[in-house]
Amino acid sequence: MNWTICIKNTGFEASLEARKLYPVEEDAKAKAVGMIRVIDESGESYLYPAEMFAPISIQNSLEGQLLAA
Repeated sequence: MNWTICIKNTGFEASLEARKLYPVEEDAKAKAVGMIRVIDESGESYLYPAEMFAPISIQNSLEGQLLAA
């Protein structure tokens, strides 16, 4: 699974927390138009402007802990 960190949540304060990690669902169509699909605070996946996020790498052992939390 890929992960990203929210670097800006302007306009989406109820759905996203700045400086929080979010799992990413691959979506080629969204990527083609500058969007990213993340699982947000609602627990569902939604599209957001990709410029609001920065991709990060997570070690396998840490990823398991994140998914379990």
